[in-house]
Amino acid sequence: MTQTPSLKTLQTKIGGMDCGNCAKTVEAGLQNLPGLTDINVVFATESLRLNYDPEQVTEKAIFDRIKNLGYTIEQPTAGVSSKEDCCSGEHHHHQHSTVQKTQKPDPTNWKFWIRNRRGQSVILAGIGLILGLLTQNLALAIWISRAFYGIGIIIAGYPIARAGLMELRLRRADMNLLMTISVIGAVALGDWFEAALVVFLFSLGTTLQTFTFSRTRHAIASLMDITPQTATVKRDNNREVTLRVEEIQVGEILTIRPGQRVALDGVVVSGNSAIDQSPITGESIPEDKETGDRVFAGTLNQTGFLEVQVTHTANDTTVAKIVHLVESAQSSRAPTQQWVDKFAEIYTPIVIVSAIALTVIGPLIFGQPFSIWCYRALVMLVIACPCALVISTPVSIVSAIGAATSQGVLFKGGNGLENAGKIKSLAFDKTGTLTEGKPVVQKVYDLGELSASTVLLIAASLEQKSEHPLAKAIITKAKQEEIELETPENFTAYPGKGIAAKFGNNRYFVGNRRLFAGENIELSKSAVSLLDDIEKLGQTPVLVGSRIGLLGVIALADGLRLEAAEAVHLLKQMGLNNLVMLTGDRTFVAQQIAQQLNLSEYKAELLPFDKLQAIQQLRNLGSAGMVGDGINDAPALAAADISFAVGGIDIALETADVVLVGSDLRKLAYAVDLSRRTVAVIQQNVIFSLVTKALFLLLGTFGFVGLAVAVLADTGTSLIVTANGMRLFRSK
Repeated sequence: MTQTPSLKTLQTKIGGMDCGNCAKTVEAGLQNLPGLTDINVVFATESLRLNYDPEQVTEKAIFDRIKNLGYTIEQPTAGVSSKEDCCSGEHHHHQHSTVQKTQKPDPTNWKFWIRNRRGQSVILAGIGLILGLLTQNLALAIWISRAFYGIGIIIAGYPIARAGLMELRLRRADMNLLMTISVIGAVALGDWFEAALVVFLFSLGTTLQTFTFSRTRHAIASLMDITPQTATVKRDNNREVTLRVEEIQVGEILTIRPGQRVALDGVVVSGNSAIDQSPITGESIPEDKETGDRVFAGTLNQTGFLEVQVTHTANDTTVAKIVHLVESAQSSRAPTQQWVDKFAEIYTPIVIVSAIALTVIGPLIFGQPFSIWCYRALVMLVIACPCALVISTPVSIVSAIGAATSQGVLFKGGNGLENAGKIKSLAFDKTGTLTEGKPVVQKVYDLGELSASTVLLIAASLEQKSEHPLAKAIITKAKQEEIELETPENFTAYPGKGIAAKFGNNRYFVGNRRLFAGENIELSKSAVSLLDDIEKLGQTPVLVGSRIGLLGVIALADGLRLEAAEAVHLLKQMGLNNLVMLTGDRTFVAQQIAQQLNLSEYKAELLPFDKLQAIQQLRNLGSAGMVGDGINDAPALAAADISFAVGGIDIALETADVVLVGSDLRKLAYAVDLSRRTVAVIQQNVIFSLVTKALFLLLGTFGFVGLAVAVLADTGTSLIVTANGMRLFRSK
């Protein structure tokens, strides 16, 4: 629905959700409030987002409804990426105070159980259970043991019952409702020990499950929480002042000392240093930065002092975009999750009807007491809740997206994450994707008069103040060769042709053929032949000479990415052999690049529309992916089943399903492999959940398992699928 100007957006965190059904409960509970639209509750990230009309409903009314449903509101401090531990009090009243950061939940620490409301209720329920069992075995009056059991049931069961009754009012059934019915039924049948044990095991299981899931959430939150809250800027006659990042404007100068994190995106205007960019790009090797280079918020300055001109405000930095992208990706439903959700909606009512039928029909057919079949129906209800099934997909998606983000690979949603591993063919754009997109010196030719290093020295010395891409490439090559540059004099610039200057006793010329023709410097037949050969290779020749003639030639071309050949090799190792290069460049150039990369197929001299058609042809062979730099590849990227963009975060975020932030093409193989493993883990979780559920439903129906085992089976399955999904977070 299109948001009208009168609507406001509300975003908050919700505590106390045990599984995906809880998120649906909150959504259903908010549906019948007036003035709410686009309600989206995501269990995986504990987040709520909705639009509301302030004339029809207040934020307080929304929060009150959520609290009445049995959950808590967790509001982060404005501008601070913090949140309360998700387990801090299921179904208890929310304190309307600013939430501060807490320690990572650790169920192995006994103090955490004592300080935490969930932990306290589990401990008290356990004490009630033990004392009840003890007094029962000591053959004391029955009311004493039942009193202890009852205390345990009330303490741990109250929040469960409250949430269950709210579900009933919403005409829905979740684990809380099914558990409440089962406990009341067990008490009615006189089995107080079983009722107390069920409540204790359910509380213990859901607490452990929430702890387990919150570790994944915490890992992702800490991954994102890397940007400093304050920064030092130059103001008022170059005086350094420390300000909150929200107060700093584009164009201001940050000062960044060794060991400090960069607070905002910007461009280096003074100094040089090595910067650890691993939080953004996933690359472990620090990158050297000097004047004119981009730096990103959240990266760590290591060695030198830098002055950086701010290019993006706090809400617009690359890391802010990544955080937003990851949160959106985690909340998006993958195809498997959509199927699971639909299945759960049909499955739960069927089981409830079956349990009622079992209670009525069982005694009639088998002639056994009503209490036996009523108990079996209660067991069926406990086993029935599809918690493990509903949680099986989102925990895997969240873990995989978190792992990928730490490696500099951004999936824009669960859909892309599932589809990346299914591709049968992959098309690459050439310029800016397989190649650097900027000129690199390929070879320096000498013509016998001077050595190749002297030819390079002359060219680099003349070009050292030029901003032209060819000039920069020549200077970079001279630096790599550790050549000491001269300081020429009497410069003359020839726009569109080249440059001339004097050092030593000679005047030298560096430029193209037109410069030499204009200065009447003759080129020998062998020199002309050499220039023709260089141009046939798709390279650009830069001529170096003096009045006596041509002294040497520097051949430049768009350089291959260093990792491109290895990336192609890794993809082929994974069985992805149908790799195609698409380029608008000349056929001969494409052929050279394809040979260097060991690519068997390429298509050259293509217009953007031709690339689009090429992708459509590849799709006839199965799912097709496209890799581009997101600038001139938008039509082809859009046409592919899944698109990968390298570099250029701003444009890439708009066009591609997957973004390789650090432009390392080897991460393509990682993305495809992670996708395949994620799909495999999801399938394992779904099959395990369904098989376990079917097995215990069968055993419960015929009386082979009791309520306690049913609770253990349900909670245990949920814990196992959660732990299995979390394995993906450790993917390297």
